[in-house]
Amino acid sequence: MDLSNLKPAEGAVNRDGKRLGRGQGSGKGGTAARGHKGAKSRSGYSKKIGFEGGQMPLQRRVPKFGFKNINRKDYQGVNLDKLQLLVENKVVKGEVTFETLVENRLVRKNELVKILGNGELKAKLKVSAHKFSASAKAAIEAAGGEAISL
Repeated sequence: MDLSNLKPAEGAVNRDGKRLGRGQGSGKGGTAARGHKGAKSRSGYSKKIGFEGGQMPLQRRVPKFGFKNINRKDYQGVNLDKLQLLVENKVVKGEVTFETLVENRLVRKNELVKILGNGELKAKLKVSAHKFSASAKAAIEAAGGEAISL
């Protein structure tokens, strides 16, 4: 045994704090170290989130504007050049379905898809999606394909 491995005796440290509310002689009787009056002195007290002691809370002081439309539908865009890339990589031939797009990680399975007209499409494709932009629909039909709305 040397100075590097000394430790205090079992139970000598980390004693529980002074017992509260056990009479005046204990030094923590009466108010039991809670002070006089006020919310914190009473049983059942819990501070509400954002409570600033009665001052107008930040959440209510800051100006609010705009709104969020709960009926909004978000579409995941897929451009024609991505479809052409699938054809060039021999992933699809002839038909592009929603499942094909999910398998190739262009969209997620719970999203709505809109085909957009960026890039050019040379292949004749039968494309199934939730929505098409006017330019995309025209380009697909110009290449001899078909645009099917789900």
